[in-house]
Amino acid sequence: MKRVLILCTGNSARSQMAEGLLRQEADGRFAVESAGTKPSHVRAEAIQVMREVGIDISGYRSKSVDEFAGQPFDLVLTVCDHARETCPVYPGHGDRVHHSFEDPAAVQGSEEERLQAFRRVRDEIQEYLRGFADERP
Repeated sequence: MKRVLILCTGNSARSQMAEGLLRQEADGRFAVESAGTKPSHVRAEAIQVMREVGIDISGYRSKSVDEFAGQPFDLVLTVCDHARETCPVYPGHGDRVHHSFEDPAAVQGSEEERLQAFRRVRDEIQEYLRGFADERP
């Protein structure tokens, strides 16, 4: 089974949503993890908007990239520029793929405006990952 590590800065929103989405997309064909260069906590908004598409990430936790040091991954996917620039490169990691998404956690405004930002980013990540598992058998 291929192993995928998804990286972001805080491991609070983008990488957590990408982990849940790729797990669903891969349907058991990949082992998927996510981590952050400066982990914090999984955002309530991320949990809510993922629940809206039938994916429960409420049991996920924010993890440090250091937790995965020395573990081999076939693919490391960075979803923010900061993670791409600061993520350590470990021997044994396969391909690195980068696609930066806006940080919905940085959006200010009402609860509904923040949720809209999380939904938009979730949908962008979902579109990006569509067919991802099939392209990397």
